[in-house]
Amino acid sequence: MQMLKKRQLGAQGLEVSEIGLGCAPYGGRNDAEAVARLHRALDLGCNFFDTAPAYGPFWNEELVGRAVHDRRARVVIATKFGLEMADTAKITGVNSRPEYIRASVDASLKRLRTDRIDLLYQHTVDPDVQIEDVAGTVKELIEGGKALYFGLSNAPPDLIRRAHAIHPVSALESEYSLFERGVETEILPCVRELGIGFVAYSPLGRGLLTGAAPRAEELPPEDWRAANFTRIQGANFDANMRVVEFFKQHAERKGCTSGQVALAWLLHQDDHTVPIPSTRRVKYLEENIGAASLTLSSAELAGIDHFLAEHPIAG
Repeated sequence: MQMLKKRQLGAQGLEVSEIGLGCAPYGGRNDAEAVARLHRALDLGCNFFDTAPAYGPFWNEELVGRAVHDRRARVVIATKFGLEMADTAKITGVNSRPEYIRASVDASLKRLRTDRIDLLYQHTVDPDVQIEDVAGTVKELIEGGKALYFGLSNAPPDLIRRAHAIHPVSALESEYSLFERGVETEILPCVRELGIGFVAYSPLGRGLLTGAAPRAEELPPEDWRAANFTRIQGANFDANMRVVEFFKQHAERKGCTSGQVALAWLLHQDDHTVPIPSTRRVKYLEENIGAASLTLSSAELAGIDHFLAEHPIAG
């Protein structure tokens, strides 16, 4: 399998593999499986691992730290602050007060078994804290060596600009896929103008683009997707499966999978977009990384845009 190339996020010197790995533990916890996946990712040149205190909560950072502590120089670790967790390990709200950021970073460093966080994101906007105070606190942490680069997640253009004016933002992380293109209107033009890299989470449409997402009515009631993921509910599911079938047929003609088409499409958008698909299994990790060697012609890209314009995503 071809080794991944590097891409630059921002203008401050951060380089990562062109496809990263979202470490959020979808499907439950399996430490041995997760460690094997992280090690295999490194073997294939995938060195960009995205975690957060909220993943678990807490234990995902510990797992990443345990898996890579003896490989630390080869890994770019991204983690986050800004979600507040109670002693019960449940998310209770947002909190980006400077003192909370500092405490969160210190706790993450301990769990990750490292002396620095390569890319430190604000996990989500805190409406009660000025973004200038957030950026100023991260700037202090970077100057102190506890973090190397500053990132934002799910932030609108005005906050991106205000944060960037205090300390350069190297990456914005937001959802982006063939099924979720809302960032194309204002977000992507903003980050491209400012020279900020873009990290795409849920690049496989939360499983829809691979055909793996089930109909909502078939899910157990405790699964959050049953009530909240409208794209797999009722008539929406049927309409979106017709879109999935289009990409499945396209992939069959190219001798690949629909998920690989989806990732290759993102890689073709520009040279500073890095998707971070999540997966539990090494098999699908290898499949995702294989998307980097897939070429889509300008005619194919135009055909995809034309199809989606005529068949908008439902939900």
